[in-house]
Amino acid sequence: DDHRRALRTALVIRFFCRCSRRWSRPMHLRLDEYAYRDSLIHRWNPRAKFIVLFLLIIAFSLVQNLAWVPLMLLLTGALYLAARLPLRYLLRRLRYPGLFVLALVVILPFFSGQTVLWRLGPLALREEGLAYMLLVVSRFTAILTVTVVLFGTSTFLTNVTTLRALGLPSLLVDMLMLTVRYLFEFGETLARMQRAMRLRGFAPRRFNRRSAGQWAGLIGSLLLRSYAQAERVYHAMRLRGYSRKETPP
Repeated sequence: DDHRRALRTALVIRFFCRCSRRWSRPMHLRLDEYAYRDSLIHRWNPRAKFIVLFLLIIAFSLVQNLAWVPLMLLLTGALYLAARLPLRYLLRRLRYPGLFVLALVVILPFFSGQTVLWRLGPLALREEGLAYMLLVVSRFTAILTVTVVLFGTSTFLTNVTTLRALGLPSLLVDMLMLTVRYLFEFGETLARMQRAMRLRGFAPRRFNRRSAGQWAGLIGSLLLRSYAQAERVYHAMRLRGYSRKETPP
């Protein structure tokens, strides 16, 4: 009996540890992961950096000729090297948006244009569609890379202060700060709720009618908690004199 009891205890502890590793990972956004490095871009004045890189993003979005793509990518690569950010940092941020963009543009070479380069049954690879796909992918990569450099070489507080200094309405700035602040808290709340469900026998890999109801209950509970937390924060801010008017420095 003692041996069986010890074995059951060991299995429970092992199960708990596995659940904890899988479900209780902190959902940090790592906003300031490389913001304190020393580089030419890091030392740039935040306002000047924001204006110049934002204009560069607009210029990249207006590129319509493939002849400008090599120069655009060369300039983007030089900028990223000057920022001295790791390549894996960029790849992590390109991964999911990149998959979404590829899923949208992969059909362009087969349905856009008239000049057929290759045909296989009903499918025809067209020159104009292929050129437009390369242009869209290149612009997307360049714009997102510059955006990563813009927000990855300054702290979140510095970026928010810069946006306020450049004329962004204070209400939008406050909403941005509160959103980022409470994403961390709700992420931790979600991890705790998932861990509690797992310890009660919930198997997330099995999707059936019962698990769908449990997922719906989890999402509904998180939404209700989020709404209640937003109400508490709003009333607390109002009691402390918060308003949409600019506060004196």
